Amino acid sequence: MIQNPIDVASRVSPDLSALLSSRVNNPESVQPVTLRAVRRFLADLLPAAFNEAESLHHFDVSESLLDELDALIEEFEGTALAVDFVEVKASEALTRAIESILNDDNRENPPTLATIKDALLAGLGARLVGDGVLEDDEDDTLLSETDALIEHLGADTLAEELLRYE
Repeated sequence: MIQNPIDVASRVSPDLSALLSSRVNNPESVQPVTLRAVRRFLADLLPAAFNEAESLHHFDVSESLLDELDALIEEFEGTALAVDFVEVKASEALTRAIESILNDDNRENPPTLATIKDALLAGLGARLVGDGVLEDDEDDTLLSETDALIEHLGADTLAEELLRYE
């Protein structure tokens, strides 16, 4: 399989990204999950007159999702891995940690994931708990989450691009 050189996830709607993520993270799914496999799953739901849409209660299951998926398959082929099209965002706790570094007036350059990891290793999580920005247990997973993001996106990825706003 060829890794897509562009950030294709940024071109996917939030609804399709959520659907792709649910299929990729479904323990019953046969790995690797491709765009074609997700299309089959979605197409199987649509002919059932949208009654089965309750199984995807947080997705807007419609033909427009199918059209969007068809366009991706046309451009990237059906064998493209669905995981490449899932938008990656930081957790709420990591978002608050990133924002604390972004708001540091002494910083000259925008922080990367490597910068965030270094700050966490230097005690950023504990400081944010002490300041009341994070709950006691929220800083426990920040480093492992940052490591996973670095593995997936690279250490030089701008942390600001991963902020979660809900």
